Amino acid sequence: MSSLFAHRDYRHLFAAQLVALFGTGLTTVALGLLAYELAGAEAGAVLGTALAIKMITYVTVAPIAAAYADRVPRRVFLVCLDVTRALVVPVLPFVTQVWQIYVLIVVLQSASAAFTPTFQAVLPDILPDERDYTRALSASQLASTMESLLSPMLAAVVLTVVSFHWLFTGTSVGFVASAVLVVTTRIPDAVRSHRGGVWARTLAGVRIYAATPRLRGVLGVNLVVAAVGSVVMVNTVNYVQDELGRSQADVAVLLAGNGVGTMLVALLLPWVLDRVPERRVMLSGAVVLLAGIAGAVALSTASSGAWRWAAALIVWVVVGTGTGLVLTPVGRVLRRSSTASDRPAVFAAQFSLSHACWLLAYPLAGWVATAAGFTATWLLLAGLAVAGLVTAVLAWPRRDAGQLEHTHDDLGEDDHLEDATAVGDGVYRHSHEFVIDRHHRRWPVSR
Repeated sequence: MSSLFAHRDYRHLFAAQLVALFGTGLTTVALGLLAYELAGAEAGAVLGTALAIKMITYVTVAPIAAAYADRVPRRVFLVCLDVTRALVVPVLPFVTQVWQIYVLIVVLQSASAAFTPTFQAVLPDILPDERDYTRALSASQLASTMESLLSPMLAAVVLTVVSFHWLFTGTSVGFVASAVLVVTTRIPDAVRSHRGGVWARTLAGVRIYAATPRLRGVLGVNLVVAAVGSVVMVNTVNYVQDELGRSQADVAVLLAGNGVGTMLVALLLPWVLDRVPERRVMLSGAVVLLAGIAGAVALSTASSGAWRWAAALIVWVVVGTGTGLVLTPVGRVLRRSSTASDRPAVFAAQFSLSHACWLLAYPLAGWVATAAGFTATWLLLAGLAVAGLVTAVLAWPRRDAGQLEHTHDDLGEDDHLEDATAVGDGVYRHSHEFVIDRHHRRWPVSR
């Protein structure tokens, strides 16, 4: 990791990500308290709606933002998004109606939906060495996990001194600091896409996903992560307090166990990925996640016994381990499956489609558990996870050729590859059995 942080530009970007992540974590805590202040007993419904709005915004805005990401300097784009978030967050403490929260959440999360995939697409450009990039992915996963573990603790410390309204101020300061760090970073502009109009550019990433078998496999494992992860994200509080009869502090312990599993994997994976292909690592992670939810289902059938607490802790750690195995290598696969001009669209598509999986899983975990209990809910989610794994195994070829250095000197600038077979809108499989697009760029082969 030391050689990685010797890269000044990466060091500044990582610090910007870290500051922004903790700011977002503080906002999440403060938003829950604000919802309770405004809605009282209906705070859960308000917060649930706000989170649903967040996911819908992520799914819809990310591809649209990607369509314009190559039209403006990326550093300016990222700074403007940070400034937008810094201006919106301080307004939240002054709202007096629930609908005002929803409007501000749309604005805030739209900025985040544009910022995150753009930021992720920058990393391969400033870290061309794959070993450095792999370590950057590991560091990013560690940062996200640490934020989820430490933000609630930091918020708790702050709340012993001041009102929760000050958490929003701290978040705003964090976004300003992130903007300053981005300004001091040398970020290359995105390669301009030639994919026609705005609509074509908006759908480019999704079309590439549909046309690339390995990316369809990634979508399958995204579904596994969401289906099993929703057990942790949605059901932990009720399971610990209602079923196990334990304290709120134990809720934090169980969530921390999940985070520790993810962190350990993120630390070890750079060494593993130097030796083992991404497909094997990510599919192994999906199998581990299935083992975790199978353990959760078995646990839910037991109605008594002190042993359930230790068993739950093991299950939650297993789920965290599987999550780390799946999520940490994703950036490498996206990098290998895109050209420089299409990289923002592909990263935005991953951001959008992965959150679409969560948008499907979250309501199932919440609503079905309320109506039918944990066993039925977790069986349903396990079925969804199995469907995701089967999709991934069938879609992602065992022999994944990567990117072939192949040129076509015989193709004129206006040729339209009449000897090719369409495999997606604007993407063709040539008779030489490698994938190129209609602009004759070399394309990652994945069969």
